[in-house]
Amino acid sequence: MSNNHYADPMLKVLALSSNEPLATKVAESMGVELGKITLSQFADGEIRVNIDESIRGSHVYVIQSTSNPVNDHLMELLITIDALRRASAKTINVVMPYYGYARQDRKAQSREPITSKLVANMLENAGASRVVALDLHAAQIQGFFDIPVDHLLGAPLLANYFIDRDLVGDEVVVVSPDHGGVTRARKLAEFLKSPIAIVDKRRPKPNVAEVMNIIGDVKGKTAVIIDDMIDTAGTITIAAQALIELGAKEVYACCTHAVLSGPAIERLENSIIKKVIVTDSIRLPDHKKIDKIDVVSVDQLIGEAIKRIYENRSVSPLFNETFTLID
Repeated sequence: MSNNHYADPMLKVLALSSNEPLATKVAESMGVELGKITLSQFADGEIRVNIDESIRGSHVYVIQSTSNPVNDHLMELLITIDALRRASAKTINVVMPYYGYARQDRKAQSREPITSKLVANMLENAGASRVVALDLHAAQIQGFFDIPVDHLLGAPLLANYFIDRDLVGDEVVVVSPDHGGVTRARKLAEFLKSPIAIVDKRRPKPNVAEVMNIIGDVKGKTAVIIDDMIDTAGTITIAAQALIELGAKEVYACCTHAVLSGPAIERLENSIIKKVIVTDSIRLPDHKKIDKIDVVSVDQLIGEAIKRIYENRSVSPLFNETFTLID
């Protein structure tokens, strides 16, 4: 990966408060300095944003995951977009390694909101020109926007972890924890040249999963469960137990977004899962950094995507190869 220094004053990368370590690494991978911005709060908790340099006519890339506390980080992002628009930025490109509210992408029951569409409306109305997202919970969220959306995939980065450890081929089975994740599992399976299996589960209520059956052959194999996020870790730990009971040799779990709410860390610690591989799309606080969790960074992926967008080059090569192969 080249680390060309970007001296172009028209390119600005701003870090908001949700994931400053990742934003810093993205800027370093691009050879740019982060833009100057001050984030503070009024006494009553209202968010105050001040852009501390001229961005008139600039192409600005704002890096913000709308992770916990979701509402604070979303509001901070919206206020920053408004500030940039009023300061005459030429384009405002919102880089969301993690897109909060993505799970409410349709009406599953009567009188429910579609909050992922609401967030899309809010970002557009605030003044966003483009969104760069990573592993959206549902691909159709791209269609909720009337501005360009570049949807990056974490599978190539996760694949590298297993390829580097020679966990490939027919000795490995890639497992989707539900029917909706089959496309994601198949993508990882293509990289690892492995077969796939599917956990057929029903969910009696949110964050409660009950495994019904495993579709596919897992006996004697190393199982790799892949999901877009791990929240309370209920689904992933129950699925891992079912895989072992059906003869899997060992179980790894991987995901792009380490939400890890409530009992997640305790459940993962106590589970039979050997390793949990996540990305740094969400900043992992120290108390969640357990030995069982390995983190791969998305900094170069996002940095390369920003470069390609800025230079009007295709972003699609980032979807189709393991990332170390990309020049």
